[in-house]
Amino acid sequence: MTQIFGEPVQRREDARLTTGRGRYLDDLGRTALAAAFVRSPHAHARVRDIDVSAALDVEGLVGIYTYDDLDGPLAEPLPLLIPHPALTAGRTAYALADGIVRHVGEPIAMVVATDRYVAEDIAGLIDVSYEPLPPVVGLPAARDGNLLVHADLPDNVAAHLVQETGDVDAEMTRAPRTVRFTQTIERSASMPLEGRGVYARWDAQDDSLRVYSSTQTSTSVRAAIAAKLDLPPGKVEVIAPDVGGGFGVKIVHPWPEELLVPWAARLLDREVKWVEDRREHFISSAHERGQIQDITAGYDDDGRLLALDVRIWHDHGAYTPYGIIVPIITSTQLLGPYKPRAYRCAVDSLYTNTVIVTPYRGAGRPQGCFAMERTMDRIADELGLDRTLVRERNLIQPDEFPYDPGLTFQDGRPLIYDSGDYPELLRMIRELVGWDDFETIREQSAAEGRTVGIGMACYVEGTGVGPYEGGHVQVENSGRVLVSTGLTSQGQGHETVFAQIVAQELGVPLDDVAVTTGDTRRFGYAVGTFASRAAVMSGNAVALAARNVRAKALRIAADALECSADDLDIIDGIVQVKGDPSSAMALSTVAVLSNPLRYAFDSAARAATQFAPRNDPDRAPVDEDDEPGLENRDYYSPIRSTFAAGMHAAVVEIDCDTCEVRILRYAVVHDCGNLINPMIVEGQIHGGVAQGVGGALYEVMHYDEHGQLLNASFMDFLMPYATEIPHIETAHLQTPSPLNPLGIKGAGEAGVIPGSACIASAIEDALGVRISAMPISPSDLFELLATDPERTRRGSR
Repeated sequence: MTQIFGEPVQRREDARLTTGRGRYLDDLGRTALAAAFVRSPHAHARVRDIDVSAALDVEGLVGIYTYDDLDGPLAEPLPLLIPHPALTAGRTAYALADGIVRHVGEPIAMVVATDRYVAEDIAGLIDVSYEPLPPVVGLPAARDGNLLVHADLPDNVAAHLVQETGDVDAEMTRAPRTVRFTQTIERSASMPLEGRGVYARWDAQDDSLRVYSSTQTSTSVRAAIAAKLDLPPGKVEVIAPDVGGGFGVKIVHPWPEELLVPWAARLLDREVKWVEDRREHFISSAHERGQIQDITAGYDDDGRLLALDVRIWHDHGAYTPYGIIVPIITSTQLLGPYKPRAYRCAVDSLYTNTVIVTPYRGAGRPQGCFAMERTMDRIADELGLDRTLVRERNLIQPDEFPYDPGLTFQDGRPLIYDSGDYPELLRMIRELVGWDDFETIREQSAAEGRTVGIGMACYVEGTGVGPYEGGHVQVENSGRVLVSTGLTSQGQGHETVFAQIVAQELGVPLDDVAVTTGDTRRFGYAVGTFASRAAVMSGNAVALAARNVRAKALRIAADALECSADDLDIIDGIVQVKGDPSSAMALSTVAVLSNPLRYAFDSAARAATQFAPRNDPDRAPVDEDDEPGLENRDYYSPIRSTFAAGMHAAVVEIDCDTCEVRILRYAVVHDCGNLINPMIVEGQIHGGVAQGVGGALYEVMHYDEHGQLLNASFMDFLMPYATEIPHIETAHLQTPSPLNPLGIKGAGEAGVIPGSACIASAIEDALGVRISAMPISPSDLFELLATDPERTRRGSR
């Protein structure tokens, strides 16, 4: 049959989305009431009074609600979604502030009105009296502990976490050489094209809710709404329509608005909708990155890393609803493809009076990669060695897999690298970017008055984290194959890749397969789309379901064709005897036969009725261990995560007068196991690289000492234009994972993880300055050029 798995099939969802036929949240509920929120203008304050009198007579007002209007579970703090033994002082907010606000943008009151314009006008008339409290802004202030975010936490520490393997102190003492340095990683945020949003309607006759949410986790949102509104889960449906990007910010569940809008819909027995505006996204959704890292490395004269001791202070914002996933991932993924004899990473996760921190594409890995790769460049620089040579001497070798670094991953399970070939990745990236020929290019550029540099960075990415995901495959009587899974899509190409998997497994044309995601009516048990897990988890689930459907189809067809199932194959939707295509039947006919009928609704159904010629009076119409229909639901639950890997290289040119950084070349080699669709994987990598460039050169959240976000708009928050993203050269290595039936690994975050480290390496090579912060702006470079006492042509290559 035609090979579909592994082919660069055109994304089937693109035509719909690029021609305006997408169905996003704001396309729904055009006649619904609109919600707007009164949000705190202070980073830290007591709410003394809320005066709504000036708003009560405004035409179009439906209701104004504060914390005092909430009751039951909704009046309790929001859930702490991912508890962890190290998170000894977790704190979550209330749906509406109950007397104290701890960051600018925290919701205080909800207004429901006839439309959004009226709701916003009314919100502006509500007079809130505050008693300002001194805010804690930035990690230095949080570490000092002189001011507190939560009055009952005397040191602002939410969690203290240590990951350690080997004897770090002994190895550091024995090391012939050591280097120590400190790095700062600024806050950033994901900025999807579509912000958050929720639309709800209540069915009073059935006492049920239907909720549409721009979410990455529809089934989890359903569970949260049911719990907080005290409803049976079966009375709540949550549907994710087309979602315009997520990148992690939409995995938090529930956001306050995801509870309050359905609550208002039930209270009023009216449809209610809220759509986040861009300022709200800046000040009241979630940020990420935000660390200070103190790094000490012990190494020998050949550049082999003997001991690595890392101390991290992580800015977690005002609350910890998503636990400490980000610093856990930083601490466990920091080592990348390297194998020091000993490693210790101690993390303090600190509260500040700023927006909460939850995973943003990369989820702690860019910070860890920045620490590790800057360390490799420091060692190479100190020894005067080629940077790729130092990396090569520290790589895990192919015959060492599965490799156990002795750490515990984010899911509480041992972190074990399942497969890979890191030396081959290094060889490929050197060749792809032309590393060995770069000195000639440097000399030619210098002769032309241009300053250029080359850099690289390596990473390993844990993907396919559990606990499970499911898939359902059904063959209709028409022969059309319906596939559903509970996770949601935000542009990853799931409609295409899941169809490729099922078409390959079943032996049907790709066009005969339809895929549905993110609808709890179709699939009630799921986890969600995040952490580069969708292809690994749901991909294997739908593959297992399709294999079960195939086995049943062959069994039914074997009875009909009076042969052995082993003698049959399915090719382009036709079940046929191998070597004898004339003895065959359509898969649609098999679907009819799979469902014994009492009534013949059409001519095809007659073949499955009780008086059909092949009806066997000595057998039950449905076998004891079977069920009607040609369909199956199956789940995939892995023992542990699978680990993708890759290496990036960049060539940059620096204008030494303006300190503008231009990326001349950007190369990526990547290993995500067996490729389902190389074109979609490359799209994921390219999008990630664009965000990596933003994190390396542009994107930072600037807070002042009062906790005010100074660049809370696209006028002031810098992101790269499309013209600033270079052409990306990509090559793939495929080392199948032994942990899942398809041999695949995730690819969603591969492009963003090493971007800052790679570009910092190239800038250092060009200018001979020390880069110890991300992002690095022209003004930062200008200052470094003026003040760096160590500036040299380091020649570490």
